[in-house]
Amino acid sequence: MIEILIISSRMHLKILLPLFLKSASSSYLRKLAHEFGESTNSVRVELNNLTRAGYLQAFPAGRTMRYRANESHPIFPELQRLVRKYFGNDRIVEQVLYRLGEVDCAYVTGDYAEGRDTGTIEVLLVGVVNQVYLKRVLEKARPLLPRKIKVRVLTREEFYNMESMMVPRLLIHKADE
Repeated sequence: MIEILIISSRMHLKILLPLFLKSASSSYLRKLAHEFGESTNSVRVELNNLTRAGYLQAFPAGRTMRYRANESHPIFPELQRLVRKYFGNDRIVEQVLYRLGEVDCAYVTGDYAEGRDTGTIEVLLVGVVNQVYLKRVLEKARPLLPRKIKVRVLTREEFYNMESMMVPRLLIHKADE
């Protein structure tokens, strides 16, 4: 079991990155093999090793077997921290936001924000955004992420107008309960 923990191959790392980065996500053999540009046999061997060691859970979905991170494994939190550190999400996001311009706030919205991985990451940016740089970042990110990225940019005024329209609805909804 300790050999698996030490990430003894590139394939272990390739599998752990998407499944442990967002533990609610799952994938299947052919999709992973296609994303990694590897044979299904080599991916299958590693998926089986990681599943036997308890780091992944396998479950049937129709005629395929899906895999996801085993959140109940005793070292799951540490593995997830290692994967996130390796991936460097926080630093990448900070650098991109800094270079985008005067971004007041950024939100991940939609299904991904609710912990459901439907294959699309929706982002809302509020402020004055350098559209040329945003386009360049998205072009670079799309091949690296196995998900669609949808970005909506609102000016401060548009966001505050939208926000003020949402608040009364929320208050009315709460009052009706």
